[in-house]
Amino acid sequence: MTSIASVTLGVADPAAADRFHTAAFGLGTRIGLRASEEPTTGFRGFTLALTVSQPSTVDGLVDAAVDAGATLLKPAAKSLWGYGGVVRAPDGTIWKVATSAKKDTGPATRRIDEVVLLLGVADVAASRRFYVDRGLAVAKSFGRVYTEFAAGSSPVKLALYRRRALAKDVGVSPDGTGSHRLTIGGDAGPFTDPDGFAWEAAAPAPTP
Repeated sequence: MTSIASVTLGVADPAAADRFHTAAFGLGTRIGLRASEEPTTGFRGFTLALTVSQPSTVDGLVDAAVDAGATLLKPAAKSLWGYGGVVRAPDGTIWKVATSAKKDTGPATRRIDEVVLLLGVADVAASRRFYVDRGLAVAKSFGRVYTEFAAGSSPVKLALYRRRALAKDVGVSPDGTGSHRLTIGGDAGPFTDPDGFAWEAAAPAPTP
């Protein structure tokens, strides 16, 4: 089964971006950084979502991100599906922090249960077929609205959402041009998907 081995963000200042990610989310090596000056404007067509266990964890991570320099796009709030908030990092990446729980069941922590890369695509069904043809296994699918792929041992789960719906969900205009400033590493790469998201061959694991 094909899976994601790495997600690398293209940023103008990798050292500054690393300081932000460490202070805001403590992600360690789950998200890579690479220097990039590729032109990009507006919505880049993807969101990174952090799934956590309870509302107090959402609040703590959103507050930490804002303190580290992020812009608050959507304050943390309850919804039909749970509780969540959205920020834009100084490097331009949009992060959503969410939980399906509506009440705390223990003390606040900074534990992140899951990292999900949500790609905003023009046609969910067509992109799903494209990825299935490259070896990804569908874990959840809601027709032309949403698809989630099995993560296996991957550090990041991949999901597809309609671009306009994803932009609306995170509180931004769907308009955007230029580079996604995102590279996905996996054992099916290199290739570029129908919406211009680039995959590269995953680097082999280091030999002990």
